Amino acid sequence: MAEGYAGGRLSPVEVATDVLQVVEGGEPELNAFWVRDEPEQVLARALAAQERWAAGAPLSRWDGVPVTLKENIARAGVPMPAGCAAVDPVVPEVDSPVARRCDEAGLVVLGSTTMPDWGMLSSGHSSRHGQTVSPLNPDWTTGGSSSGAGVAAAAGYGPLHVGTDIGGSIRLPATWLGLASLKPSAGRIPLNAPYLGRVAGPMARRVEDLAALMDVLSGPDPLDWTSLPAQDVAWTDLDVGADGRSWSPHGLRVGVWTRAGYGVEPEPEVVAATRAVADRLADEGAEVVEVAPWLDQGVLDGVNRFWQVRSWADLSRLSPERQALVHPFVAEWARQGEGLSGVDVMDAYHAFADLQARTVAAWAREGDLDLLVSPVAPCPAYPAELPMPYPEEGRGMWHINFTLPWNMTGQPAGTVDVSRTDDGRPIGVQIVGRRFDDLGVLKALRRHSR
Repeated sequence: MAEGYAGGRLSPVEVATDVLQVVEGGEPELNAFWVRDEPEQVLARALAAQERWAAGAPLSRWDGVPVTLKENIARAGVPMPAGCAAVDPVVPEVDSPVARRCDEAGLVVLGSTTMPDWGMLSSGHSSRHGQTVSPLNPDWTTGGSSSGAGVAAAAGYGPLHVGTDIGGSIRLPATWLGLASLKPSAGRIPLNAPYLGRVAGPMARRVEDLAALMDVLSGPDPLDWTSLPAQDVAWTDLDVGADGRSWSPHGLRVGVWTRAGYGVEPEPEVVAATRAVADRLADEGAEVVEVAPWLDQGVLDGVNRFWQVRSWADLSRLSPERQALVHPFVAEWARQGEGLSGVDVMDAYHAFADLQARTVAAWAREGDLDLLVSPVAPCPAYPAELPMPYPEEGRGMWHINFTLPWNMTGQPAGTVDVSRTDDGRPIGVQIVGRRFDDLGVLKALRRHSR
């Protein structure tokens, strides 16, 4: 699109018109949007971009390209219910840094996409929105909590989509919907509400589009005291290595991690897809080493317990009538945080630091890896009617075992669609990089995109 706009072969209004037709054909059945901006608003944004290109004064290389934003990314005047029917939505008065930067770059915002209750489900279930549906197959989960963003990307609602991730909420829908995604380094994309492990990041059908959105969104902002210092990153130079020649994994030290050691171990098809990526890197000259498990169930249980207490704090402030409106799985999960002592809560909180320390030590123990390849989730897309892949016997969070560590260390971790099961479900693979090497992750992802 950007090349077409610059060369006069495409116009933002034509593109916006076509995308709106795609959205109209998919909604409300797919239910990807919480708020669909009025077509007149969208077309007015596109016309403004078109006029800027005609005047030779675009706001950025991506002026006029459509984008969607997850509903927990603040947009001035747009209610933020966090997917929950029980709460009175917060209505922000100002844009978040993400929304502001999209506007400053001239991106054409289509609307705000759905999420499950408080972001605590890896599915498209929401007490506020109903069910968000996979465009690949309605019987398959969308993943979550960036469910609407993932569906919008998979359904062709424009090329660029922003999700958020605190334990896998960008990467899980990406792998189950056949997308590319990036959970960037902590602080790379500034947030309006920083929180341990939380990031905003791009979701798309092409790795190149992830890079384009990073070009728009990355950089420090005074609103986010955790944001990283300014860094000149050539986000779209995905073929260029550090020496100015074509990028290659030759000489990189790459770990392959297929046995988690906690949670649910991955299915054979998922392991095979992961090893195929590692084998290709080895064929291209990377030194590939096996990475043994370094975490145990106690760490995941501690993180889960702390999140339960956090959600119980939200649930307990609601009247009984409103509590009944929360998604039943989320409400029951949160109630398990009731009655825990202060000592219990602090022990649970310490699990985050334990996870961080063990993960950093494991990375160094393997010879200071350049990259690590792993499954994204233990399974391909599970049945859409389930709120979680393993909802029984207290295993609700057991599927985030491969994604969670990198939220806590702040390392960049992306996913790429690499394979299909016999029944056609996508299988993605996760590639993790050194701290702050988001661009290196994107280059490796692009090497393996289907």
